[in-house]
Amino acid sequence: MPEIPAIKSAPWRKSSYSNAGGNCVEVAGLTQNSPARIGIRDSKDTSIPSLHVHPSAWTSFLHEVRSGRL
Repeated sequence: MPEIPAIKSAPWRKSSYSNAGGNCVEVAGLTQNSPARIGIRDSKDTSIPSLHVHPSAWTSFLHEVRSGRL
């Protein structure tokens, strides 16, 4: 499934904690979508479809990771 141009051109970024091993995910705010979504993709193969979640779900996930529960 080809990605729509708005997703492909989104400003994808990696965590500053990523190492040189290449085992990273990238995230992007897909605000041009309605409703807004957070895109998550494999940095090694950006041709495969990205996962899209609601911003509140992403915020909850980050909170759990930072708290050490995940």
